[in-house]
Amino acid sequence: MARATARHILVGTEEQCQELKQQIADGADFGKVAEEHSQCPSGRQGGDLGSFGRGQMVPEFDKVVFSAPINEVQGPVKTQFGYHLLEVTSRED
Repeated sequence: MARATARHILVGTEEQCQELKQQIADGADFGKVAEEHSQCPSGRQGGDLGSFGRGQMVPEFDKVVFSAPINEVQGPVKTQFGYHLLEVTSRED
């Protein structure tokens, strides 16, 4: 069964998501940005979502997590919760 570990940042607007993505691209630490800006409780852990299998997250999230390159920030990804930046930290197929 496919499993992945990932971290994310959840914000309310696509614009804020793009701004944070640029900050990370410019060298900001993903975990610190998550702690400061994420609206998800996981922000307190630097956005860490731990390990999960396919189908445990919303479909939009799953699609990215199980196809994106490892350690590369993806997004904005829109879900019913808002806009996410995602970083897959490991994956086993």
